Amino acid sequence: MRISIQSIVVIAPLVFLTALLVGELSKYVGLSDVPQRPNIILIVADDLGYGDLGSYGQSKIRTPVLDQLASEGIRFTDFYAGSTVCAPSRASLLTGLHTGHSSVRENPRWTRSGHPVDFVSEDRLFSEVLQDAGYATAMIGKWGMAEDKRIVDLATNPAMPLQQGFDYFFGYKHHSDAHHYYWHELYENNEVYLLEDNDYETNTGQYTHDLFTEKALDYIDGQKDDKPFLLYLGYTIPHMAITVPPDSKEPYLDLGWAERKLNTQGHYKHDPEGNTAFAGMVSRMDRDIGRIKTLLEDKGIDENTLIIFTSDNGHEYDDGFFDSNGLLRGLKRDLYEGGIRVPTIAWWPGTVPGSKVSSHVGAFWDVLPTFCELARIQECPASDGVSFLPTLIGSNEEQEQHQYLYWEFNESQGPIQAVRSGDWKLVRFLGETPELYNLSSDIGEGYDVAEKYPDIVQRLTTLLESARAGHPEFPLEWHPRAKPETHP
Repeated sequence: MRISIQSIVVIAPLVFLTALLVGELSKYVGLSDVPQRPNIILIVADDLGYGDLGSYGQSKIRTPVLDQLASEGIRFTDFYAGSTVCAPSRASLLTGLHTGHSSVRENPRWTRSGHPVDFVSEDRLFSEVLQDAGYATAMIGKWGMAEDKRIVDLATNPAMPLQQGFDYFFGYKHHSDAHHYYWHELYENNEVYLLEDNDYETNTGQYTHDLFTEKALDYIDGQKDDKPFLLYLGYTIPHMAITVPPDSKEPYLDLGWAERKLNTQGHYKHDPEGNTAFAGMVSRMDRDIGRIKTLLEDKGIDENTLIIFTSDNGHEYDDGFFDSNGLLRGLKRDLYEGGIRVPTIAWWPGTVPGSKVSSHVGAFWDVLPTFCELARIQECPASDGVSFLPTLIGSNEEQEQHQYLYWEFNESQGPIQAVRSGDWKLVRFLGETPELYNLSSDIGEGYDVAEKYPDIVQRLTTLLESARAGHPEFPLEWHPRAKPETHP
């Protein structure tokens, strides 16, 4: 069963319809000085925690390139993923809709029918919008938005990247395949791309992350100066399995770290020792982003190229050794901050001010309207987002603010909803009393102050309940596979 966004909007509350009024050509102070229609490179790490980069407090893993991008650009402290797991988070990123309105609200097997909900032709992604505006567009890496294996004709499958506004695609079609860095079957456009020497059982062959980097470099190098490009680079690092070639472990071998032995025989084909492998994975990704940065500089297009780096949700691997959360509570599959607040860096020499730390509260659904303004698109699709271009160019006084941010999630813990408005955060588990946190004084969400501020609980509950449209595949009910006892 495939549900279009349009079919959901019909039953959305009036609050949502009001929130859709976006897309005007920007009138922000300083926009006239922004380079016309810049190249855009959007890099999304997979399961990278808020504290996994040096610029976000990491002390063990070396990330010099991303730290440099942060020092030369903007580091966001309050930027949020679309969800706390992969598929709905990336759907939110692509469509500009939060999980109360998006057609994809969970990972594939957590629908009510048991069949994945994929994109349909009516869905409008930022790739389509930029393609229509004259951009060359490419998606390299993890797609995971075409999960319905009953559809075998990829050339007409509306959920494939080429049918969703990308001129070129290379990577994983299914997100479960992306759990393996030595998987044998990738796709180039709509054709199978076999890596015949790859064996994910033994982690031998071509490390797919490296292949994604090479394809990204080739794509950038092949672009013409007369046409801007969009590259959506969906790296799979550092999602499990925890494995990386030996050269990336080398810097971490003789540091006296405690070992963490991993199971090498389960679904994830981990390397036997986890900590050095995990650190090596993150550093390898950092190294390769440096190669992209160097290519932009060598081609002389760095000043007309915006790089945005972020993560699709919180971490899953760390058991405390790396402090992947920083000060945040929770991790992947939580709607506490550790599951959804993600490291986000924007770099654009000569346009994005350097050495800036921004506390602007933004989210994945802001990317689409931001891209529309960067591309000077006057008719941007309806979304839940607000453009953060003013923050990027240093016109903070012109920055529109969200009234609230909304998330929902329904897997083993049952339906969870969360809303942030200003510094207040409400988290509600199905059938339980809402929890209230003041993030300005309690970023770790350690003190539930719901009883002290009933008026704020009521206001945020009203926002939470009005923020979502109904969806037959994602009702706010216990899923048949949910486990109520797993509620923390």
